[in-house]
Amino acid sequence: MKELLAVSVGLASKGGLKVKEIHDQHKLSEKVKGKTLEGADEMLTDGDLESHKIIFYGFSKMYPGIKVVSEEHDNKPVDFNQISAVSTQLPEVDEMIQSDQSIPVSDIAIWIDPLDATQEYTMSLTQYVTTMVCVVVKGEPKIGVINRPFTGETVWAWSGYGHSKNLDVGDSSGSGKGHKLIVSLSHKGDVETMAKSAFDNVNIVGAGGAGYKALEVVKGSVNAYTHITRIKKWDICAGNAILNALGGKMTTLDGDFINYSPKLDAKNERGLLATMSSRVHYDYLEKLGAKAKDILEKKSSH
Repeated sequence: MKELLAVSVGLASKGGLKVKEIHDQHKLSEKVKGKTLEGADEMLTDGDLESHKIIFYGFSKMYPGIKVVSEEHDNKPVDFNQISAVSTQLPEVDEMIQSDQSIPVSDIAIWIDPLDATQEYTMSLTQYVTTMVCVVVKGEPKIGVINRPFTGETVWAWSGYGHSKNLDVGDSSGSGKGHKLIVSLSHKGDVETMAKSAFDNVNIVGAGGAGYKALEVVKGSVNAYTHITRIKKWDICAGNAILNALGGKMTTLDGDFINYSPKLDAKNERGLLATMSSRVHYDYLEKLGAKAKDILEKKSSH
């Protein structure tokens, strides 16, 4: 697993370099690949596809027995000779992780988001853009890696073993500061309605990218990240693993943990809540869960 962590960091970083290079050269070739439930365009760019090739085939070449699930797909075969491997050892991992663990390959799956916040990427809102890798064992997110291509920063954590030195953990317990929630730019309105009916003193921050939002929770910039409509598991797996490793929580708005088994649906339909404190988490679940249900039921009846 320690080797898999080093490779995950290497491939996420390499994918991130390609994402930045394509943006800087203005070669995005963006197109619409579909619509979100909120009616926003789902964008696809060469940044997504080239990063996908690097990360997906990087894993497939080095670990052919491990199931890899990616947001993107290829229409034509890829020449494995063109896919370069990354190092199986990293000094930054060796420094922070003293022990190791062996897991049967059949129990492992890897979820990758080669470019999170594609919409924002096409608008040059690059602060929200990440590349993400998540290593799952029996459906549970164990290793999370998030690279920020435009700052060059990569953060990672392995539940029960340690995390990168640059992962800043702030105080997001919310004592006496009101309630600050981070939500998707695309459906800020619905969450604002839900939060204002649940709390007296609430501040809603809109942001792009699930990876970015999970890291804002870790840093203590906000008390919680919440989402009330469908979200794909490759968007949230790495953030979930990092939160777990640091004592935080990510659940559906029903309070259930999310199962990342590749045999299950890649969509999480039951909303999302991420916090760094169990006390805050259960308080927010109680207040937001019922309100979210009301909003979703009203929408489905229209």
